[in-house]
Amino acid sequence: MTPSKPSGGAVFLVEDEAMIRMMVADMLEDLGYTIAAEAGEIDQAIKLARATNFDIAILDVNVNGKLISPVAGVIAARNRPFIFATGYGTQGLPPEFRDRPALQKPFQMESLAAMIERTLRGTAAA
Repeated sequence: MTPSKPSGGAVFLVEDEAMIRMMVADMLEDLGYTIAAEAGEIDQAIKLARATNFDIAILDVNVNGKLISPVAGVIAARNRPFIFATGYGTQGLPPEFRDRPALQKPFQMESLAAMIERTLRGTAAA
């Protein structure tokens, strides 16, 4: 067993572009994660963020022109870790969540894996 491979980690994925969402889901599955839930719009994501069991979330910052803040707020209130995926850089992150990890789009599987591992490790240490 290698420590970098997750064991049954579940991911909640929010991305409005269906093709990107499918590509990221494939990357996550290739890395050994399962997809707990997927959403392509904010209202659906809020409901899933409240009801779904997951280990970590990956959140597109801008979902159909709406900022992801309400979804991030629900996840933060549940004390679950999350990573932003953004093409806007850290300045595009919601101000109240600028301290959270962010992956610059487009990203490679290795970057995704490293960011998840660092984020989960940081959560476990906290």
